[in-house]
Amino acid sequence: MISCTQQTQAIGLGLSLLVTQSLAAVPVDQVSRLDKDLTPIGAERTGNADGTIPPWTGGLPKASGRRDANGFLPDPYANDKPLFTITAQNVEQYKGRLTPGQLALFKRYPNSYRIPVYPSRRSVSLPQKYLDSTRLNAADTHLENNGDALQNYRSSGLPFVIPQNGLEVIWNHIGRYRGRSFQRLVVQASPQVDGSFTPSLIEQQLVYPQGLSDYSPGEMANILYFFREEVLSPLRLAGNVGLVHETINQIEEPRMAWQYYADQRRVRRAPQVAYDSPAAEGMRTTDDFDMFNGAPDRFDWKLVGKKELYIPYNAYPLGSPKLRYDDIIKPGHLNPEHARYELHRVWHVTATLKPGQRHVYSRRDLYIEEDSWQAAEADAYDSRGNLWRVSEGHTSFFYDQQMPLFNAEAHYDVQSGRYTVHGLYNEQMNAYQFDLDFNRKQFTPSVLRTSGVR
Repeated sequence: MISCTQQTQAIGLGLSLLVTQSLAAVPVDQVSRLDKDLTPIGAERTGNADGTIPPWTGGLPKASGRRDANGFLPDPYANDKPLFTITAQNVEQYKGRLTPGQLALFKRYPNSYRIPVYPSRRSVSLPQKYLDSTRLNAADTHLENNGDALQNYRSSGLPFVIPQNGLEVIWNHIGRYRGRSFQRLVVQASPQVDGSFTPSLIEQQLVYPQGLSDYSPGEMANILYFFREEVLSPLRLAGNVGLVHETINQIEEPRMAWQYYADQRRVRRAPQVAYDSPAAEGMRTTDDFDMFNGAPDRFDWKLVGKKELYIPYNAYPLGSPKLRYDDIIKPGHLNPEHARYELHRVWHVTATLKPGQRHVYSRRDLYIEEDSWQAAEADAYDSRGNLWRVSEGHTSFFYDQQMPLFNAEAHYDVQSGRYTVHGLYNEQMNAYQFDLDFNRKQFTPSVLRTSGVR
């Protein structure tokens, strides 16, 4: 078996060769590793040396629990207890398995921020159809336009199951499994320094082209997904609607976005919904959403390797219907009493702003978990090179849908002491609905005005 260290060394040895070679697909002999030392999604099957990360044995079965009348899944690990808790007093003991951003949060909030560490559970399993497409992508998909786009990509699978560089890892995060379509009701809040906040209730819909009832492959070859969101409350924002057609090659065909503002009753093109455009009351950038989204072309991406970190994971306690939003949203950061962290292997990727490009971040470090390909941690640095924002994605595995999703993503400004959180749904009944019967017309600019009128 190939260990985390051995795989990282192998990646490092190959990177210099990739500089002069074309960005090609994975050799056939490497694809066979998915039946051996790697999982079908490219993670290491084995656990770590000291047994604190277990081997992957197939993940949680779909029938691990039944949704209750309000649509909440039971916590399959409800009987787990914390192994230990990292605090500002003992953080030096564990800093080798923490990010610079997490260490900065301990420094900023020494009396309240903490990390409760639970047993590591490798819960992720994905549908066979997605795994089949992933295997085909491994043989065919490769980067083009200097890595800013994909060629021969089947959007129903992971692009690069055995990534060879930082861009491929980022494309895996962008192209990770999120089903065919879903609709959700979630809350976003940007609390003041004292913890006071006004929640915004948002309805969001995401659908991949194959999830449309009138799917037309030829016309949608460059569409990754369609995304629409409408603000339902508070009243001053209610009726505002946004629409995004997310493209695969955003250099050849940039992201198409539109916004409808209820007070103006007009639909406008929104080219600013991209890159470092401010969002969430200025507490994050547009491309911070989902930990990272959009075109990667403004940064140089470097694959540092793999490492073991304490990350938010199996965040079922944070999604409990027993909690109210004010139980979770506290001054400075989310309430650690309801958080769950585990030790997992992550891919560490560094993005450095290209010369001549513009972005409020000069550098970003993303830590992407190997079983789900979701970014769990991200650090962003300002133009002076100082750590500015720290992001944490609290992931749960929706096992009945075989789908990893965020219970919450929090973006912390360690300079100002404020933060924003997105994705909470504790007080919403049937917050998530999957595989709805969407059609293409529902994601056209012409319907934005009518959807914003209640």
